[in-house]
Amino acid sequence: MDKNPLIVKSNALIEASYQLNLNEQRLILACISKIRRDEAVTDQIMYSISAAEFSKICETDIKTAYRDLEAAALSLKRRELQIIEKPNGEGRHEEKLIVNWVQSVKYVEGKGIVRLRFNHDMLPYLSELNKSFTSYKLKNVVRMSSSYGVRFYELIIQWKNLKEREVSIDWLREILQLNGKYVAIKDFKKYVLEPGMKDINKNSDLWAKWEQKKEGRKVTHLKFKFGFKEQRKPKSPQSEIKIYGIQKSIIEKHAKPGEGYKEAALRIKKLKRAPEKY
Repeated sequence: MDKNPLIVKSNALIEASYQLNLNEQRLILACISKIRRDEAVTDQIMYSISAAEFSKICETDIKTAYRDLEAAALSLKRRELQIIEKPNGEGRHEEKLIVNWVQSVKYVEGKGIVRLRFNHDMLPYLSELNKSFTSYKLKNVVRMSSSYGVRFYELIIQWKNLKEREVSIDWLREILQLNGKYVAIKDFKKYVLEPGMKDINKNSDLWAKWEQKKEGRKVTHLKFKFGFKEQRKPKSPQSEIKIYGIQKSIIEKHAKPGEGYKEAALRIKKLKRAPEKY
């Protein structure tokens, strides 16, 4: 398996309505990372994941990997999703597409190997994508501790060029298939939003923050701001902070006994005694 595999998904799939637990997410993503981009994909191809691979992906011991991989394989076959948009930005389906992720799953007991075949209707959302798709490295979600972290990460990495995005909470509830859970906004934030944001900020290459928007007294929307951690500007050292245009280090050097920063800065500026040009 590639040490740093790539995940490629249609944006329509990222915004589809579904719910997977964390290990099901990991299994699906591990298999998606094995889809070749240089050839047509059919529903006859089976993708295999061993417990050893799963152990490396999840960064767990091999015994835990055997257990989690088997459980994910057995439950994944029953998982379905609802897709409204067509792939490649082709618009909306006339009818909502409801489909299972996979059409068959095999678990080889004793060897800890899962083999799965994606559903035929899923393939256009995973291969031969030429527009309206998102890609990211699998390593950026493998340390997530919640399935919501993975979902929020995919949404935000899809929006990465926007720097910020406002969405309705009702829309988030729908695509996360909360099905009446966490109806109170405090519960939604505690069990869904905050764990997801914490995962992103701690375990991925992105930083993200959010603020709530109200209509009247009701919280209806969330505004996300985000970016890549490596692009964040480092904070200026204390010596580079300026007061009235004078560097703090200069003020400290030329201040008189008992003078505050502002008083000293104004005096230095007025007398033009600072050794640097301001």
